[in-house]
Amino acid sequence: MDRMSGPYVIRGSVSLPEAELMWRFSRSSGPGGQHVNTSDSQVELRFDLARTEALPPVWKERALQRLAGRLVDGVVSVRASEHRSQWRNRETAAVRLATLLAEASAPPPKPRKPTRIPRGLNERRLREKKQRAETKRGRSGRDWG
Repeated sequence: MDRMSGPYVIRGSVSLPEAELMWRFSRSSGPGGQHVNTSDSQVELRFDLARTEALPPVWKERALQRLAGRLVDGVVSVRASEHRSQWRNRETAAVRLATLLAEASAPPPKPRKPTRIPRGLNERRLREKKQRAETKRGRSGRDWG
């Protein structure tokens, strides 16, 4: 079961290019039982965002801007070490990278169209506010005596 579970789709027909993924394995601080000091189960997945041709240019621009703080020389990296098996950590890292790129290359949200508050609603609010103020003013014991 050494084969990865298919292409990791970023969005639509665009997926992570298998050839451009750089994998690095190291000892994990996570769970591992007796094998913990012998197996390299931590996975670091690196992807050269600046040089890739797999993403449409517009997406690439967006992703480069949004992930600017995470990039080192145009390369984005993701780590996974929560599983005991290296294979599952590879899966997790790849899914994480795909999700990260999907969010970073998503189109900006549509601007909010401001709506007007109906006049009746505003008048009712002010009326109730006045009434409440009256009630509270009536509670002060100035006129008692």
